[in-house]
Amino acid sequence: PLNGFGQLWQKTYRVALSGVEVSPQEVVRLWKEKLPELMPGDSRFYPSISGVKPGEIVLINASLPGIPGGMQVATGVLILYADEVSFSVMTPAGHPEAGFNTFSAADEDGVIVCEIQSLARANDPIYELGFRLMGGSKQQEAIWRHVLTKLSGQFGVQEPHITLDKVCVDTRLQWAEARNIWHNAVIRTTL
Repeated sequence: PLNGFGQLWQKTYRVALSGVEVSPQEVVRLWKEKLPELMPGDSRFYPSISGVKPGEIVLINASLPGIPGGMQVATGVLILYADEVSFSVMTPAGHPEAGFNTFSAADEDGVIVCEIQSLARANDPIYELGFRLMGGSKQQEAIWRHVLTKLSGQFGVQEPHITLDKVCVDTRLQWAEARNIWHNAVIRTTL
């Protein structure tokens, strides 16, 4: 997030698996195994054969909102950290966002709570416009809600209550990082 262009956002998505007898370790194990299946059809994740482990890459093919013909972006994330109850990914240069996502599960007073926490900003001016004007931010929020809904469904939760807490940590645009446009994955995918 230090090298991105846009406003810096912290977004925390949470869902409680009420009434489910499962450990945080079981939830995260399943999350890692079924990550591609939990994603919506227009945002596909492809972990390496080694799976969700530190140093591995997860390739991503996703559709962009508001673009006629359903333009695709090809990118990926690096798995920075993974243990029994969480894993974290970092975006590369050219990805729509510059930042991190952490996926975790924890026991809170006898209820397992699954969480996705994002700390990120748009990588360049084009992505910042896309997040603000073309629904990119809403699409991202829909993706993570979808993932938590599908994850909850794996444990029999039919109508999960997903919460989103979002805070703009830094409202400034980092104009010195506007040159990140050179690595823009949409432009490079198109070319």
